[in-house]
Amino acid sequence: MLDILGTVVRFRAISFSQISTGESSPAPPNLASRMKILIDHGMPFQLVHGGYQTQIEETKRGLEQIGMDVQWMRWWDDTQRADLIHAFSPVSQALLIHSREKNIPVVLTTLLTLECNFSETRIRAKRWRDGLLARSPGVRGLFKTLPQQALHLCTQNVVSLEAERRAMQRIYGIRRDRISIVPYGLSDTFLNAEAGSRGGDYLITQGTITERKNSVVLAELAHRAQVPILFVGKPYNVSDPYWKRFEALIDQKWVRHQDHVSNPVQMVELLRSARGFVLMSDMENWCLSAHEAAACGLPVLVPRMNWSMERFGDQARYFQDLRSRANLAILRRFYEDSVSLPIPQVRQWSWREVAQQLTRVYEEVLSTPPQN
Repeated sequence: MLDILGTVVRFRAISFSQISTGESSPAPPNLASRMKILIDHGMPFQLVHGGYQTQIEETKRGLEQIGMDVQWMRWWDDTQRADLIHAFSPVSQALLIHSREKNIPVVLTTLLTLECNFSETRIRAKRWRDGLLARSPGVRGLFKTLPQQALHLCTQNVVSLEAERRAMQRIYGIRRDRISIVPYGLSDTFLNAEAGSRGGDYLITQGTITERKNSVVLAELAHRAQVPILFVGKPYNVSDPYWKRFEALIDQKWVRHQDHVSNPVQMVELLRSARGFVLMSDMENWCLSAHEAAACGLPVLVPRMNWSMERFGDQARYFQDLRSRANLAILRRFYEDSVSLPIPQVRQWSWREVAQQLTRVYEEVLSTPPQN
């Protein structure tokens, strides 16, 4: 994902001269109730109510539930104070450099949706290429401005999977002790949902209608396999050519569409009446929607990738390579078997539990002397 973001990271100014730590002395243990946390995301309009936006909003809500003072970073407000900034990438290197100058630790959550699924061969190739670029006189300066440098500049990195930590270590050279693993959570509405009847005649998929989700590929496969799939989500922009391609495939028979559902109760009802959950994305790390589906009692059919094998193991059905001809039969067989398939029994966390794990990361960061 960091490669794809490339140079789009914006350098946003913030008045760090007047944002200071909330405590003048080093933070003692058990300071959760006194922490003042700022949460930031550096790319407006990128989220479109997807899983990343849910993660950010629910993280803030979970931290507030356990008594922490959490605010969105108000870059225009020179009176705002903080003990720590929790930034969700992409963020500017300027923010990280100035926060270090002011001794404000930055915990950085990065989604390695591409890199965590690399094969060993691809990891070695990328390390070789990046090393070559870093040593090339004509590219060296530009290379130092790429988003991956944020992984080195922040105080502590947070990821959700061991596959992401491994990629961060192997590809970007981040020490293991500077990477914390904190899972995604689910709202109580999903955690308390009972398995439905699976009485509908459709499979369901959820997410932004975009190329990395392979929405068009899955829609075309639904037509060929004659398997009805309900797509829940919206595009980044209705004028996007990719959305137009997908829209042309909607026939309300094999390819059905429902705009993004913000009400979790309504989403639970859609899931509980579906026969199963399906996903063809080739860029994922945790896939919140697959976990929501499992919580609602649905079997899942997902790509065989590092993230899915770590989270679901032998409790899911898997597509082959995303362009494999075998996927037609795999989708049709999953649809036929779905009403009798077992529900994945995977560990799920509440956002409150996630907040408690994050608090331990914050406490460790604040109790560690700053490093230059």
